[in-house]
Parts: sequence; structure tokens; C-alpha cells
Amino acid sequence: MDDTTIAGLISWRDFYGPNLGYAIELYERYLSDPNSVDAATKKFFEQWEAPPVQQEYQQLDMGTADKQRIAISENEVTRIVAAQRLARNIREYGHLEARINPLVEQPAAVALLKLSTYQLTENNLDAIPAQSIWPDAPKEIRTAREAIIRLRQVYTGTLAYEFGHVHNMEERARLMRMVESGAIFHSRSPEEQRKTLKRLIQVEEFETFLHRTFVGQKRFSIEGVDILVPMLDKLVQAAVEAGAKHVMIGMAHRGRLNVLAHVLGKPYAAIFSEFHTAPNKELVPSEGSMGINYGWTGDVKYHLGASKTMHEGKTVQARVKLANNPSHLEFVNPVVEGFARAAQDDRSAKGYPRQNQDKAIAVLIHGDAAFPGEGIVAETLNLSSLEGFHTGGTLHIIANNQIGFTAEKHESRSTRYASDLAKGFEIPIVHVSADDPEACLAAIELAHAYRNTFHKDFLIDLVGYRKWGHNEMDDPNMTQPQLYAKITSHPSVRTIYAQTLEKSGVLTAEELTQIEQEIRERLRTAYNQMTAEGKAHDLQSKDSQSPQTLPSTAVPIASLQQINESLLEYPADFTVYPKLDRVLQKRRAAFAEGGKIDWALAETLAFATILADGTAIRLAGQDTERGTFGHRHVVLHDAKTGDRFVPLQRLAQAQATFAVHNSPLTEAAVIGFEYGYSIEAPDTLVLWEAQFGDFANAGQVLFDQFLSSGNAKWLEQSGLVLLLPHGYEGQGPEHSSARLERFLQLSAENNWRVVNLTRAAQYFHLLRLQAASLQHAVRPLVIMTPKSLLRNVRAASSPSEFAEGSFQTVLDEPLTATHKEAVERLVLCTGKIAIELAATLETAPPVSDRLAIVRVEQLYPFPGQELQQVLKRYPHLREVVWLQEEPQNMGAWAYMQPRIRALLKDGAILRYLGRPERSSPAEGIADAHEMTQKRMIRETLEFSHSNHSNLTIAGRESW
Repeated sequence: MDDTTIAGLISWRDFYGPNLGYAIELYERYLSDPNSVDAATKKFFEQWEAPPVQQEYQQLDMGTADKQRIAISENEVTRIVAAQRLARNIREYGHLEARINPLVEQPAAVALLKLSTYQLTENNLDAIPAQSIWPDAPKEIRTAREAIIRLRQVYTGTLAYEFGHVHNMEERARLMRMVESGAIFHSRSPEEQRKTLKRLIQVEEFETFLHRTFVGQKRFSIEGVDILVPMLDKLVQAAVEAGAKHVMIGMAHRGRLNVLAHVLGKPYAAIFSEFHTAPNKELVPSEGSMGINYGWTGDVKYHLGASKTMHEGKTVQARVKLANNPSHLEFVNPVVEGFARAAQDDRSAKGYPRQNQDKAIAVLIHGDAAFPGEGIVAETLNLSSLEGFHTGGTLHIIANNQIGFTAEKHESRSTRYASDLAKGFEIPIVHVSADDPEACLAAIELAHAYRNTFHKDFLIDLVGYRKWGHNEMDDPNMTQPQLYAKITSHPSVRTIYAQTLEKSGVLTAEELTQIEQEIRERLRTAYNQMTAEGKAHDLQSKDSQSPQTLPSTAVPIASLQQINESLLEYPADFTVYPKLDRVLQKRRAAFAEGGKIDWALAETLAFATILADGTAIRLAGQDTERGTFGHRHVVLHDAKTGDRFVPLQRLAQAQATFAVHNSPLTEAAVIGFEYGYSIEAPDTLVLWEAQFGDFANAGQVLFDQFLSSGNAKWLEQSGLVLLLPHGYEGQGPEHSSARLERFLQLSAENNWRVVNLTRAAQYFHLLRLQAASLQHAVRPLVIMTPKSLLRNVRAASSPSEFAEGSFQTVLDEPLTATHKEAVERLVLCTGKIAIELAATLETAPPVSDRLAIVRVEQLYPFPGQELQQVLKRYPHLREVVWLQEEPQNMGAWAYMQPRIRALLKDGAILRYLGRPERSSPAEGIADAHEMTQKRMIRETLEFSHSNHSNLTIAGRESW
């Protein structure tokens, strides 16, 4: 009987036997919390109140047949209810007594699981049918006592479960059936058992060889959770058999070398060469069944990733990819999710990408201290069910060695388990002892089956230990002497499993010795091969600085006008919000005589023409569909029904997909996701927009460790575009600066482009240039996007600039420098301050002929040649001023100063004009901001030889 059955009953007299006990239990839940039962049951209890258990049932007003049917005493009902509670608590809390910790022989008994807690005896349980407490009990189990024994075996062994937080009844019931039926423990053939043992021997012997051969070198050994490698083997096999074409793995450094060697198939010789400080090289493995592509040693060996393509004959079966990863634990998580989503999306036709969740699977291996400790974990888990970011279920494995660096678990988290964070996302959790290989393999099969069925996340808490210190140079006995006394005397899982198989007759001691010798010989041979060949040759990264012929980004006016009209056509039954409709319809006037195209329309036209060229687009960020400043509106909502309409997805000219997603209120996870997407889909224009540029620093790790340096460290090329609203508007220190200085500080080796634009046409051409560059010179693009300039007519451009122009790294201010021979002061500036100067020039009296203003639109790569040409135009130049809104210790000044100075001829002075050095990026009072802006404009335009009181010469105050 389930809860919904109660709705069809007339009164308490309809209950009898075990069903009465179950109903009483429901009633107790109802008394504790009326909302804990379904609406129909709640209504029944409200009508009939308490069950008549305090009286003899024979006294009820019922017929003789009913009296015989309900011949059950109050004590019997109480015992059934108690037994049911015990069974339920074994299911829910059995993990508390489970033997999941290899270093603990017998966990402490838990009162919730004792018979005495429920005033029950074995004789009581023998008198109760098994089906009374376990309706699906196997036929051979006849009594409640036998049922309790079996349930304890299931839930308190080396494999334990936490499913109670999974609120979906179908999912929870399916999980419990699989567990309680024993379906996950299918019989493993001797051949499969020997294969598992051989893999465990390979894992341990590899670590032992490294330990003895490269004494004192860091490798972050896997020892203690060795079974992780066979688990990944099993998962890859199951995923490929189920039709997956991509298995995307993310993990930290611990165990990475072993996973590279045995799951990814990276040759031993290649790994050994890295211990000799030789660069990594591409080695073709002896097996002809896989093609392998490795990165280069721009990073330490235990940060490198790899990908392996699995073949069956001439057919590519699947690709296994291990993401490159820095020491910043868990930050690779969203990157791998981005990999998986990009592999799942079909972007080949217009509209919204078609997602196939079964095509790729994400696997994340976490640390037991990092999983609850790093906020990026929760951020990434929060993406799992969101339309624009879900990947059909991620398999999580916590490689739990029960210690983080030198901190023990009571110092690392406030929860019982490292996995408890996952409960908030209703992710099923399995705890398993790393010393029981077959339980571990059962866990990974259960995880994959659940993911394939429900397309949701699953977590395995793999409980083991760490044989050595944080690294192999550590002595852990200094901080954990008792723990390491246990670990030192504890046999490895390879030893434990070998003894098990010997006892069961699966293999002999002689066969075991032969396997061990073969594996050791293979390691020695690989080492000798590496030393004989000497150092591997260097890999050269792609020369992204080599000259490239820039493609044309201009689009004929007729084409732009036609696209603009198409974007303003809506379905006949679609009602645009009237106020918004009036704003959008004004875009038609942009192509009339004297019309201007503002920033938002320039962006939309860029997107449309990029789609027409066959390049897919993905745009994500907080409020991105509408735009934080209510300017973009690429997604429209029906004013009557709320239905969505995306004109760019219906555009007749489009040849590729357009996806736009409002992201959750997070930065780091979404930045990582979009970075991963851009890596896996290099032919797609991927953009991430910050709500305000200030908030980008919440993703600083992703900028530092991945976006700016991924190519240098790992030859990982990303074309991700960052849109960072930047500009001083008097809105205080938190809504002014996108921290331009930090991006410039990270700029080197032509790693990306950093711009601060002032015209809509510049934005249009730059987006088109970025899309075209995806085909040959991929690198990120960092754009300081405007706020108030979005609707400023001075930032708008005429249609001819879109049809005839191209992106310019520097722009002249046309209202100055009418007589180049007379110019003595050249003002260089970037971004919004240039527009404020232009506005003042339009309304103020004519400025001195000795003044010229030039906008630096591209900051990195530094436009040295272009600025050199500018300087040559002014033969009598006496000083160059760098003007910026940001404080002197922020913005572009520190970056620009040495580069501009290098261009100046003898005698010319370089000065700074702007805010002084400050710890906070902007004023918090609007009036103070206004005064400062006016002072800066005034001192820029009122040029005289003596007026330098607020200027700085080459970084020093001028008195």
C-alpha cells in the first residue's frame, strides 16, 4: 500500500494487518508535520482523526467477516510498526555502521540500528512476515528477522548508501531496488577478476618504480585509492558501450600520473622523461588501436592533461579527455562541464543548438578536503539542472584520503562526510571502501546506470587513505603519527585482492608472480628506452604572432538593412511589450539618411552577420538576454503569454545556431564553463558578459590560471570573449572598474587582445574579426564594454562605417589637431573619458591649436606602430599626456607608461593625468565623482606651460 491508496478508503476499519501498521506510521508522521504526507492522506486523517488502536478491534461496528479479518492485537501492531521503523532506519542510516573506512576494522554501533532501541527481540521479528517490513523481499526471506539481517548486510557493508535526500520517488525507489535486489553485484568472471587485479598491480608497481627511481621528486601518488584507475576503466567501458562518444575527465594532481598512464594510455617513457626535466614529446604508442595527443611541458608533469581516441577497426569509437589542471583545486570542474556541453551540442543548423546528452559524459574527481572547502564546487553543482548549462548528469568521485595537506577532517569541514554538500542538490551518494575492488566497481556501475536513466548527477565517496605525505618529500608522521602508524602497516588493495583471488582459486601464487614480473619488466624497458634516446625534443607552440592577413569585416549596407528588417519581424500571434516595441522599431531609422547605429544594434548586427557567415554563437552571463542595462533584448517575451521569441534564431540568413542564456548569480563557474565550451568548440564564438565589470574579479582564478596562460602552459587555445562593463559613472567603487590593470598585467606573448572601445562600429568590426580569427589565430578577447555610452549618440556610428570600415587600434579626435605643425601636447586616452572630452569639445570654446587628442582603442597587443605614426605627425610635440579615469595605481597607466616612453623622441615629456593613487577604485559620492571628472577634463583642455599642478611626470609628482 502506498500513500495515494488511502485516498480511496472509507474509514480506519478498511485497514488490517501490516497495512494498519503502515497507516499508523503515516498518521504519526502527520501528527508531527501535516505537510509530510500527500494531500489525500492529510484529508483522510483530518476526517477520521486517530486510529482505534487503544481498543479491541472486535468491538468496532463491523460484520463478523471483518472481525475475523482484523484479529490483530495492539502489541502486534506496535511491533510491526517498530520493525518497519528499524528497516527504514537501516536504509537511511545504515551508512553510519558501514565498513567503508579501510583503516577502521569495526565502526561503532549506532543506537538507531539496534533492536533494543525499538523494544524488539529476534523472537518478535520471527513472528512477523518479511513482507510486512520489506514488500519486495526475495522469496527465500520469510520473516522480519531474516529481512533485517539481509538489509543490514546490504546497507552496512563496504558499500553504503545515502538516498534519503533524493525527493523524486521514482528515482529513489529505482536506486533502492537495484541495491536491495543485489543487481549491482553481478557475478564477475574469473577473467574479469584477474583483469582487475592486473590493473591494480600496474597501478602500484608504477608508483613504486617512480618512488625508487626518482627519489624525492613530487608525483602526488595515487596509493591508498589505487582502485580509482580500474573504476575509471569500467566507467569508460560502460559509457562507450552505451553510445557515448566523449568521456571528459577533470581531476586534481593526486593520482594524475597514474590516470594518464593507465586510463589515457600515456607512454611510460613520456612520463619518465618529464622526471628528467625533459620536455614532453609526442610519442606514438606501440598499440595501433589509439591515437594520442599530448600537451607540452609549459607546466609541471602532474598538471598536464591528454586525450585518447579509441578505435574499433578504422572507426573512431570514442574520445577520452583528461583536462589540464592547475594547482587551484576544483576550478577545473566547470571547465570540464563546458567541454561536455560543447561536445553534446549540434550547432550545424540555425536556431537553438540541439543537445544530445548521451553523446558526452563528464566525470569529476574531487578531493575530500576540496569538495566541501572550495566554493567553486557548489557553484558548479548549481549549474547541473539549468537549461543553458546542464550536461545530462555528471559522475563525481571523491578520492577520499581522509586528509587535506596536513589538516584532518575535523579541521577541514563542518559536516560528517566530505560528500554532504551534494545532498542539497539531491545527488545520490554512495560511500565505498577503496579496499574492496568489487564493491567499488559495483558503485561505478550503479552510478553510470543512474546517470543513463535519469540524466542527473551521482556521487561516489571513495574512502581510502594517502600512503605518503601531501607530496613524496613530506613526512606525515610529524603531524599525523597515529594515522600513519596505521597506514604504514596496512596492506595495499592489490595485496588484499590478490589474497582473495588466491583463496578462491581464481589464480595461483605462481601466476601472480609472473604478472608482477611482466609489469616490472615493462617499466624497466620503458625507462631504458627513455634514457637511451636522451632528452625529448622541444615542442614549439603555434606562433600566434606570425603575420596574418586580416579578413574583411565590412558588410554592405543593403545586407545590413535587410537583416535589420528581418530581426524586427515577429510571429503574427506574438505581442511585444509596447514600450519595448517602440524602442526596437526605432532601429529602422538607423539606416535612414543621417541615422546612427548604437551599441546594441551594432552588436545584434554583428551577431546576425556572423551567423550568416556560418559561425555559431553562444552568449551567457547574468541578465544577458535583456542586458544588464536594458539595451540588448535578443530575447523577447510575449506581453500576454510570457512566451519567448529569439529573432536571431529565426533569421533566414543564419547558417548556424545562436544560444543565449541568463546565467545563475555566479561568476567563476560560468566563466570556467564558457572557457571549457570555447576549447571544445573552437569554431564557435563564445562570449561571457559580466553584470558589471567589477564582478569579473570573482572569477580571477579562471583568468589567471586558464584564460591568460592556458596556451602557454598547455597549448590550449580559447577564443572566449569577455564583455566587462567598465566606466566611471558616479555609481560608487563597486560599479566602475572592471580592473583593466589586471588584464594588462597578465598580457604577454600575444596571449589575448584587450580593448576599450568608444564607437559602435569598432565593436561590430571587432566581433566579426574575432569570429573570423577562430579559423586560424584563436585567442581570447577582453572588451571593456560601456554603460552610459550604450545610448550615447557620440558612441553611435553611421551605417557607412559598418559597410566600409574595419577595426582601428587608434582613433583621432576630429575636433583637435587642425594644425599639426602647431601641436605641442598630445593627449592619449581610452574608453568613456574620450567621449566626455568629445562632448566638452562640442560645446566649449575652440581649444588651443597646440592640443591633439587620440583614442587608444586597443591596449594589448600594444599598438606601437600605429602610435609611432601618430607621433610623427606632430614634429613640435613637447609633451604626451596619458589621461585615464581610474586611479594612478589602476587602469592602464602602469602598462602604458614604459611603452609610450619608448616611442618618444628626445626632449618630449610623458605626463599622467587622472585620479591619484587610491585603494578603492572610485568615489562613493556622486558629487565627488562629478567634481573629479570635471577637473580632469578642464586640465586636459586648458593647455599652458605652467598648468601642471595635477600632472605627473613619468610617474612622479611635478611641482
